[in-house]
Amino acid sequence: MAKQGNNKEETRREMTGLERLGLRVSNMINHPVAQIQRWVTIHRLDSDGDREWEEVIGVLSETDGIDITFNDDESVTLRWEAYAEEDRPVEVSERAEEPVPF
Repeated sequence: MAKQGNNKEETRREMTGLERLGLRVSNMINHPVAQIQRWVTIHRLDSDGDREWEEVIGVLSETDGIDITFNDDESVTLRWEAYAEEDRPVEVSERAEEPVPF
């Protein structure tokens, strides 16, 4: 049998700077601690290009419900309000109580 793993050429697509920055910012916003405190400070890294940084900040500034504070150290602090009770996603448990078979 021939080893297929050695014969195949694996193609990996490299993430763009914009994708990498977007993923980092998304992970920071969605982090459980950030969700509890409803704010997060995002620091610009040396690897974040000007165009990518401006694009992500532009998208965030256009998003309803997010307040942006530009800090002196080139970081930004995002703040948002908690959902109103009627707007909060509802968690539904689909486990039905089944009678014990014995």
